[in-house]
Amino acid sequence: MDFDALLLSRIQFAFTIAFHIIFPSFTIGLASYLAVLEGLWLTTRNETFKTLYLFWVKVFAISFGMGVVSGVVMSYQLGTNWSVFSAVAGPVIGPLFAFEVLAAFFLEASFLGVMLFGWKKVGPGLHFASTVLVALGTLTSAFWIISANSWMQSPSGFAGTVEEGLRAVNWLQVIFSPTFPERLAHMVLAAYLTTALVVAAASAFRLLRDATEPESAMALKMAIGMLAIVAPLQLLVGDLSGKDVMRHQPAKLAAIEAFWETRTEQAFHIAAWPDREIEGNHWELSVPKLGSLITAGSAGAEVQGLKAFAPEDRPPVFIVFWAFRLMVGLGLAMIALGFWGAWLAWRGRITRSPAFLRACVAMGPAGFIAVISGWIVAEVGRQPYVIYGILRTEDAVSPVGAGSVSASLLAFLIVYGIVFSVGALYILRMLAEGPLAGAHEAPPTQHRPPGWALGAAPENPGDPEAPGQPAPREDR
Repeated sequence: MDFDALLLSRIQFAFTIAFHIIFPSFTIGLASYLAVLEGLWLTTRNETFKTLYLFWVKVFAISFGMGVVSGVVMSYQLGTNWSVFSAVAGPVIGPLFAFEVLAAFFLEASFLGVMLFGWKKVGPGLHFASTVLVALGTLTSAFWIISANSWMQSPSGFAGTVEEGLRAVNWLQVIFSPTFPERLAHMVLAAYLTTALVVAAASAFRLLRDATEPESAMALKMAIGMLAIVAPLQLLVGDLSGKDVMRHQPAKLAAIEAFWETRTEQAFHIAAWPDREIEGNHWELSVPKLGSLITAGSAGAEVQGLKAFAPEDRPPVFIVFWAFRLMVGLGLAMIALGFWGAWLAWRGRITRSPAFLRACVAMGPAGFIAVISGWIVAEVGRQPYVIYGILRTEDAVSPVGAGSVSASLLAFLIVYGIVFSVGALYILRMLAEGPLAGAHEAPPTQHRPPGWALGAAPENPGDPEAPGQPAPREDR
């Protein structure tokens, strides 16, 4: 294998994006979870929801910061390592990235300060609105990033050539490319599942130590409820996304399923050992006709195999095939865990089953692994193109030497290894301490006069007996 600038640039981008996607896939779901917690607290005045909010907002702050840092570093590579791609596609996808910054990141950053530090400075209504807007900002960010990536997967609404550059002629078709709706839904649901699994794992860990902790019991029930609903829904959305792949990227679909021959009644390979050299599989564990039924919706449908495409146009089969099965396998495990938890909750035993709680802890990282596996399928399966059918990856790389790329890759490995390891360990330590670690923090003011929700201060904020002030109470 020749470690030239192209291969090293691909390794570097894969490394940085794998690190980066960990944090947005968590913070997108966590921001929405925080909005739900604060809304429930304002509605019910149940202190459990407030305690959970105060705990998880700290985790969100750290994860959000790490996501921003890793995202900035990743975006620089478009200019340093992929300058030809930037020059060719910049007029089309450049505005999409700009919209993401203006419409999403500025929204998140503007209200994040109020969300984190505004407990004593604004009323509960304004604070809740800030939390909701931060959650909306994370979803808006996902909208624009998935829009840009989906255009690269199934380009539309553009004109021009690689030699003269591409330009948008229909922005609606650029933004809402053919595969965009299903891919956006797939990513957002994946983020909600990732968050639910982390919350369930942290709560189950605490309950294994203290089965009477009400905050962890409540968080576990909420997480399992999300898992039981969203995991089966994700399976359906994933199937719709797979149908899009068949229509717009048939070579990727053939790699996902390790189909080599074009035929009707394709078998579904549960497991196989694909080999590009022999243009076939060394062995297969298959179900007859199921491949055509799953991919095309009919057991008698004809599905193209990899031999229908020139060897230089085929994606790396082995990586795509097994990454897809890892993602789907974890998805099925999530469905099973959600149904198991729902059954235990119905029986009133969700906090008293050590086996289930240990399973929740073990499944904690599953969402991150599934998300990374899904992106491997999407990005490696698109090869050899960076813009599918338009610009090949080998033609998109910057004219730099292998030495320069290897030096930056080594620097990334060292810095990321130190900084993000420390951050991850700190988050894990917080999760192990549990929600009661933040129970002594000051909550947003309760039972205020009507004007307080609009930001008006009480008449005598220093007097504990002033109207609208909560009576002092002992700490937990």
